[in-house]
Amino acid sequence: MKIKKLNIKSYRHLENINFDFTYPEGHKKAGVPLEKICIVGQSATGKTGILELLKNNMLILSQTELLNNTYLYRYDNAFLDGDVQTEYQYNGGSLISEKDKIIKNGIEIKDLPSSGGGAVGRLVDESFKLLYFSADIISKETINILDKNPLDIVTVISDKKQENISVSGFTENPGYIYEFSQAINVDVWLLLLNNILNYRKEFTQLMSKLINNGAIGDVNRLNKEYVNWSKAHENPLSAFAGAINPVLDKLSLEVDLVNTEYPVPIRSKITEEILSISSLSTGTKGLLLSLFPLMQLDTDNAIILLDEPERSLFPDVQIDLMSYYQQLAPKAQFVVATHSPFIAAAFEPEERFILYFDKNGKVALRQGLSPIGDDPNDILREDFNVEYYNEFGKKAYQDYLKLKQEMVQEKDPERKKDLLLKAVKLNNKYNFDFE
Repeated sequence: MKIKKLNIKSYRHLENINFDFTYPEGHKKAGVPLEKICIVGQSATGKTGILELLKNNMLILSQTELLNNTYLYRYDNAFLDGDVQTEYQYNGGSLISEKDKIIKNGIEIKDLPSSGGGAVGRLVDESFKLLYFSADIISKETINILDKNPLDIVTVISDKKQENISVSGFTENPGYIYEFSQAINVDVWLLLLNNILNYRKEFTQLMSKLINNGAIGDVNRLNKEYVNWSKAHENPLSAFAGAINPVLDKLSLEVDLVNTEYPVPIRSKITEEILSISSLSTGTKGLLLSLFPLMQLDTDNAIILLDEPERSLFPDVQIDLMSYYQQLAPKAQFVVATHSPFIAAAFEPEERFILYFDKNGKVALRQGLSPIGDDPNDILREDFNVEYYNEFGKKAYQDYLKLKQEMVQEKDPERKKDLLLKAVKLNNKYNFDFE
């Protein structure tokens, strides 16, 4: 399932805004849903609200039921505020959702008649996948789980099972809907950590067996047993480490594949110390909490909503951040809301949607202009419409222009040379592209 269009007649403070999330005419994929979407805009233009609108709409569609695949049996549209139409590509066809109706492959699904029976089924099958990553992704409960010893987490799961408390997410269904925010159910993290916990448990059992057999004092035997065991038991963190260590390297960190103290051990490359998740910076925490689920879940044909993934990250990490997300979820559709020109530069202009306040103070929409990979300063000027020089830079630029003008008019060679040197010095300081 992929998003194709979002037409907002009225939603909160947004009016008459129409998003076409497909490749434009002339593109080799014309009419096909975009693989990634970037929503840019000033604060209060509604970027996060649009992500929440899409999330709520898809959540409702996933719960909608049909009678005999013909009539609406259950369509709980109470959360669909405003007048909005959303179109999706689904199973090779189209699915259009509005507050008062659903249209599938061009045919409106009728309301349930007053009488009659039949089979009840879902509008959207159980393979539907949605991930929503809030800007406020870091929760105390999540960090507490990730700071536990894996064996202690296994105990938590055992206690839940003994108390007949279900661990949400432990299901054989291929689909899922997870919202990673302050309000996340930590049971979701128990699910995501399941493979790692089983690996740690089996490793502990191996060590206990070797100790009982007297192998602990024989280094060669111990090493041979471990190598043989490793061939049949791949460390589930290996793939994640391979994907995320290049970005962690910029922070002088790496995922440690040997340590067993934490579910996801992070090692400082400077001090060699193993760090708890709680001791990491805010940006690093958010990075790990958003990238790790993509490795653990099947993201083929998933829709992934990311709100401000750049939060608390230095620009050198932001520049390549989207490539890391796409590496972990290559067949997913991403919808990203951002303030960062470094994030926006990872999108083609047709993938960039800019919200802005028009002269009447209403939110309007325009397409991106700068090419993918453009200088972030050009992105700021062309797409963000931001004058990125502050008052000091503006004054320096005016001084620079004045020097150039005086230099043209100056007749005295020595004075002209002096003006040229001053202009060159100012240009070298501010990079005004002196000619």
